[in-house]
Amino acid sequence: MKLQHYLGGLEGLDPIALETRVFVEAWEKRIFGIHTAMMALSPQLDLEATPSTFKTTWTWADLRKGAEGMNPFDYFKYRYYEKWLGGISGYFVAKGYITQAELDARTNEFLASPPVMPKGGDSAVDDRVRKYLLIGDDPKRDRKAPPRFSPGDAVIVADPKSVDHTRLPGHLRNKPGVVDSVYHDAYTYLCDTGPDGIGEAMPVYCVKFDPEALWPGNTEKNFTFYADLFEAYLEPAIAS
Repeated sequence: MKLQHYLGGLEGLDPIALETRVFVEAWEKRIFGIHTAMMALSPQLDLEATPSTFKTTWTWADLRKGAEGMNPFDYFKYRYYEKWLGGISGYFVAKGYITQAELDARTNEFLASPPVMPKGGDSAVDDRVRKYLLIGDDPKRDRKAPPRFSPGDAVIVADPKSVDHTRLPGHLRNKPGVVDSVYHDAYTYLCDTGPDGIGEAMPVYCVKFDPEALWPGNTEKNFTFYADLFEAYLEPAIAS
């Protein structure tokens, strides 16, 4: 179990610092820009070719896997963009763009004497990044098969093996719910999550839960909890 996937409904997590600034340090803007450029240059997108040497797939899902796959003690120790930096750095090492030794050496050089960062870049790369920012990467796909469930169906949330990143909130695992609505079309998660079960396009449902089933004896009255869940996370409820 990765603790960072199981925070819903846990008590005793205070105090929580609510930082309202998007970027706290100047370097965080650069990390955001690197991530955006990687997504824009990812080869699965149908965009104009560029002279960039970045040739492997990178999506929001890859960023989340890199950040949330950390040891929980490290995950809660680092700030938001520090996790991004770790995920991106780990990806470049894993894909062979740089070795860990080279990365460590360059890090030490930078800390000893920060270089002046170059300005400007290849106009074709810049144009592709701008186009990506305009059109994005829509996860919606045409539905190839009918939904397994319909509004009103009683379901049980699955409990797949925890992986580096999941779209299944930990507090919903093994809990009963009722399908409230079925979203049109199908949706992909940009990359496969292995035993977690998502990746290929599939129906997505809005499922309603009785809070008493989620947090027995510790809920307010007269409200309903809703969650959007991929079909892979649902199983039919067994009638008693």
